[in-house]
Amino acid sequence: MSNQKTDLMDAITLLAREKDMNEESLIETIEDALKAAYRKNNKSSGATQQNLSVYLTRKDGARVFARKTIVEEVEDPETQITLPEALQIRADLHVGDIVEIDVTPADFGRVAAQAAKQMLVQRIREAERGKIYEEYAEKENEILTAIVQRVEPRAVYVELGRTEGVLESSQFMPGEEYRANDHIKVYVLRVHRNHMEYARTPQVLVSRIHPGLVKRLFEIEVPEIATGIVQIKSIAREAGSRTKLAVYSVEPMIDPVGACVGPRGSRVERVVNELKGEKIDIIKWSPDPAEFVANALNPAHVVSVFISDMEKICRVVVPDTQLSLAIGKEGQNARLAAKLTGWKIDIKSETQVAELMREQGINPEDIPQEYDDGMDMGYDMDLPPMPEDGDWPYPTQE
Repeated sequence: MSNQKTDLMDAITLLAREKDMNEESLIETIEDALKAAYRKNNKSSGATQQNLSVYLTRKDGARVFARKTIVEEVEDPETQITLPEALQIRADLHVGDIVEIDVTPADFGRVAAQAAKQMLVQRIREAERGKIYEEYAEKENEILTAIVQRVEPRAVYVELGRTEGVLESSQFMPGEEYRANDHIKVYVLRVHRNHMEYARTPQVLVSRIHPGLVKRLFEIEVPEIATGIVQIKSIAREAGSRTKLAVYSVEPMIDPVGACVGPRGSRVERVVNELKGEKIDIIKWSPDPAEFVANALNPAHVVSVFISDMEKICRVVVPDTQLSLAIGKEGQNARLAAKLTGWKIDIKSETQVAELMREQGINPEDIPQEYDDGMDMGYDMDLPPMPEDGDWPYPTQE
């Protein structure tokens, strides 16, 4: 029995040291488990959580005590004791005092060892899950390399190292197929602690469609971004199809677009390969809204941009031959440009604008040249109203 006492306490001390846990807190938790074990094995005793105490010490091992109130006449034997009986335990007691009576069963050492073992195993698991949660909670909004473990219709489960990640079907990249043992980059959306009660490890939700995935990939591939010389100002993404990335350099001598593209396009090519061929437009950010919008509509050439600051609207004029290119297939180019810049964008061809001006009695040839230099901020042209918010993000085409 003595060895059993020592082994148990040694195990608690070792666990507390290895797992960086508070030894006193661990002992209290085990004592609570021993109370439950005692009540389970001694149901006829009538013991309750309130009148039971369990002490775990290196000298005595696990001992169980019933707490009873000293009274003149006993009405409830489970919670009360007479003064003469109490004085046999301690000579300095009085009526109204609380006395603890040793009720440890003869075989409680075996029961205690088993209950303590179960509790130690449980606490080890909880401690491991807690550490894993803290580790991966710090990785939210970061990217990790994942290995596909199993593929199901509603989710793909991936190995992230010390835990498993869940790539839900809503986070699948359109057209991308996943196979067991594939290595993919994933973006950590969030880590759920509430799943820890029934899961072996915290649940880590990951994504392949979040714009942050593209941002982090460029931070890895472009040293100028990692050092802060080049900044990613905004991203607009339609995963699996196209991304627009607005970049800016704090150093006038550094071309932010060139830095992101890399020598012979090597840097952007590595990002495109990771995204399975997704097209990426890298454009130069500008504090001038008109210039920024014009850049965002790349690869289309923009003739003029008319700004309405109050309505947060840009009316863009492009050559007739560039109208379809500016709008893009199913409106994608204009839609992404609007998301990237935060401005609503109405795109018109030069012919359409000329017709509108004639209807208003304005001769297009009478407009001073400086108002048609590609970045017109000052000319107030009365174009038709923009579509309602519900019609966006598709631009008008008429």
